[in-house]
Amino acid sequence: MPDKAQVAVFVSGRGTNMAALLYASRLPGCPYEIGLVASNDPEAEALTLAEAEGVATFALSHKGMKRSEHDAAMEQAALDARAQYIVLAGYMRILTPEFVRRWEGRMLNIHPSLLPKYPGLDTHARAIAAGDSHGGASVHLVTEELDAGEVLGQIKVKIHVNHTYDSLAEHVRHAEHQLYPRVLADYVSRGTDPEWLLGRVRELALALPETHERESHGSPGFRVGTEKSGKFFAYFSDQHHGTPHISLLVKCSSMDELESLVEAQPQAYYKPAYYGAAGWIGVILNRPGVDWESVADWLQRSWRAVAPKSVTRLLDVADEF
Repeated sequence: MPDKAQVAVFVSGRGTNMAALLYASRLPGCPYEIGLVASNDPEAEALTLAEAEGVATFALSHKGMKRSEHDAAMEQAALDARAQYIVLAGYMRILTPEFVRRWEGRMLNIHPSLLPKYPGLDTHARAIAAGDSHGGASVHLVTEELDAGEVLGQIKVKIHVNHTYDSLAEHVRHAEHQLYPRVLADYVSRGTDPEWLLGRVRELALALPETHERESHGSPGFRVGTEKSGKFFAYFSDQHHGTPHISLLVKCSSMDELESLVEAQPQAYYKPAYYGAAGWIGVILNRPGVDWESVADWLQRSWRAVAPKSVTRLLDVADEF
């Protein structure tokens, strides 16, 4: 089984969502591990629970500190714990834009509404006042704009006629405890999910001019040109020919370049069976820290190697603007 994703959870109070995440992490097959629980309140109940369960904790009051200084201390604690993701679970602090940008795509939050409805506070009262049939919760990526990041998962909770703010909040909290662990598990696993990886490759490949997808020897392939005379510039390989890799196969400029990259960065590149002899290199996708901008560059470079000049001019013109 691949190494579990390391997660730091930031809390400010009781930590019921933290507890749900923690206990879910100990079920068989869970792909993440809670390595740290950190709080801006040294008296937070969540810390007591984490310590009792043997999880490392960090606490630093934000009072009297500049926001940037407190954020830096919290972030350093996460880095010291080797966290790959930060999960906010009732963390009642607005983070600085710089902090958020550094963790772009690796910081999650749970919000007690069906976003984009009711960002901010008083979500349950607003849902009841609006006469909504359902409240609920959303797990989303954290961005600089409050509660505006991509929604990764939601769960609905029926609002009945006798619901008050407190009773609806309690019902939504139960739902949150089911939602958050599942969404987090799915999110940290996406880097080893062939369907997700293929989706990313497909999006990048088909964004290039005059491209289309066609299966080749049972694998997805991407061609430039017409359906009749187009040429392949990339293949998606899912552990084919006995390799453990999920990879993108693209054309190298030479065998010297291929051999050099494979030797220098074996964690990122390999020489694929059959294709390697023809100058195709395997870019390994099922590994931590994949640079998707580099993947896009490889696709464009391979595309240029086989595309007609009449087609590459379209991209050259677009690049000028």
